[in-house]
Amino acid sequence: MNHFTAYTPRPLEIIDSTLREGQQTSLLHDHQRYFFSREDKEEILRALILYGVKFVELFSPAVSARERADWAALRAVRDALITQKGYTFLLAHVRCHPHDVAAAIAAGADGLNVYIGTSAESRTFNHGHDLAGIVLRARALLEDVRRSHPQLVLRFSGEDAFRTSPADLFRVYDEIAPLVHRLGLPDTVGVATPASVAARVTALRTRYPVLELEGHFHNDRGLALVNALEAVNNGVRFCNTTVCGVGERSGITSLTSLLFNLHADRDYDRLEGYQLRGSYPINVLVADKLRMLVPSTEPVSLTNRTHTAGVHQSAVLRGAASYEAHPLDNFGVSESGILLGPLSGWNIIHYFLKEIRYFQLDEDTARQIARVFKERVYGIQPDESPEELLTAIAEREFGLVHAQLPPAASPIVQRLDSPLPGQVRRIATAKPPAERANVAAALQAFDSQSNG
Repeated sequence: MNHFTAYTPRPLEIIDSTLREGQQTSLLHDHQRYFFSREDKEEILRALILYGVKFVELFSPAVSARERADWAALRAVRDALITQKGYTFLLAHVRCHPHDVAAAIAAGADGLNVYIGTSAESRTFNHGHDLAGIVLRARALLEDVRRSHPQLVLRFSGEDAFRTSPADLFRVYDEIAPLVHRLGLPDTVGVATPASVAARVTALRTRYPVLELEGHFHNDRGLALVNALEAVNNGVRFCNTTVCGVGERSGITSLTSLLFNLHADRDYDRLEGYQLRGSYPINVLVADKLRMLVPSTEPVSLTNRTHTAGVHQSAVLRGAASYEAHPLDNFGVSESGILLGPLSGWNIIHYFLKEIRYFQLDEDTARQIARVFKERVYGIQPDESPEELLTAIAEREFGLVHAQLPPAASPIVQRLDSPLPGQVRRIATAKPPAERANVAAALQAFDSQSNG
């Protein structure tokens, strides 16, 4: 059965490259890991499939014996989820070389993401072929694949497309277009801008109206996300991402950042089939593999709901919408953080001591305690926390005592998603709480709810 011809593409198809591009991140080297283990890959692939990704890019099996062996394990993960989630296409990222192609076919790839550099820099310093040589090499290879393996999904990319002139790119793509399903538009070295993306996409769509385009945007200028959004808004259906945007050098477009921004722009049609509530769990999963927190620049993060300035904290206590403009609950961020520290005002100190620690105090006493706390907190030691310092000041210097609480009664819950009576916002200490483990199980739960 040809799964691809039976598949109807959605308005936006993510081609996630966490298991290829993402494994090229230098962050792995920071902890002497160097690569994802097979178990890491299986867990990430399972999470991606449950999240709703239908196209996953893997390394060419020609890269190493380990990568070749991992293909079988990853196919087994995919096959185990077909009944639940439908078919997911495993695509091999391959050089325009017969050896790479043969290895991918032998490993059972559903498609080939073929690439060869077309910019002057690539031609000079990478493979040494001129444009005529690129065309000759690529046509011969793709014609053979088309003839011998017609079921394969084929994409061809002129690597470093944004440093390739339109005339040179057209010279190559004119010859290749009849042989492939998609043409790639990779900003391999991160030089593109939204304006150049819009112009290049428009030119390609005009010249190749029946072919799908695939965008791949590096973040060297910090523009990977906005370039991807520009490409999508100009008609690119297929877009490369990684979880948390990790990848070579500064990485590429973040999977959850892209979907989060489409949601913010009310572009709901392009969110079809993606389990958005699994966004934060999948970010935590990959961040944990890299032994880091979800990056502070990632919109779908607890950081994006954490407040340190006193003015912000006071307002958030009265109404979260004051400084939380986006529905991050829809993306799996179900908590907010308020961090005690030198910027905290008397309002949050009063709230913390009364509502969290259950001390008896009035507002005037809270103001006095705040003045002492703000003087002392600058001398805090690494093994202390602002929470401990504030509690010690309240008890030892102001003699505060705890309120006598009545025995707790079992709350009556009208619905499973109702907040418990008296439920309050979480107040965190200087360090955010450890992020959740067992993320794949959380994704499974989100998926089950969506199908229930």
